[in-house]
Amino acid sequence: MTVKTFALIAGIVYLALGGLGFVPQLLTPVGDAPPLRLAAYHGYLLGLFPVNFMDNLAHLAVGAWGIAAARSVGGAKAYSKTMATLFGVLTVLGLMPATNTLFGLIPIYGMDVWLHAGTAVAAAFCGWVLKGPSYIHPRPAT
Repeated sequence: MTVKTFALIAGIVYLALGGLGFVPQLLTPVGDAPPLRLAAYHGYLLGLFPVNFMDNLAHLAVGAWGIAAARSVGGAKAYSKTMATLFGVLTVLGLMPATNTLFGLIPIYGMDVWLHAGTAVAAAFCGWVLKGPSYIHPRPAT
């Protein structure tokens, strides 16, 4: 896998999650979830991931950015490193009851913690560990 491939796949996945969050038939009602200030499209996407209107918009933006970043190695590296940092912070915030709704705006608790943690780890690997081709080695003359 290359860093450009990661950016493209992450972009497609998050763009899809953002779009699916706007389909009411794919949302299950929330039970005893923490209250939100913005309850539009609030529910569990596919019965797993807590979402609302703002969360869906954020996923759409992150997805579109990933697809655009996949056009160059530099853009994909920057995307991966930023995603690792951002989603690492979201993972930690989602674990704390005082901040697991981002101050009532976006639900980041439950299965979102695992989604964000997995994204952060994969993005960190692709952004800092994975080495992409910086130039093409010429073939030796035979």
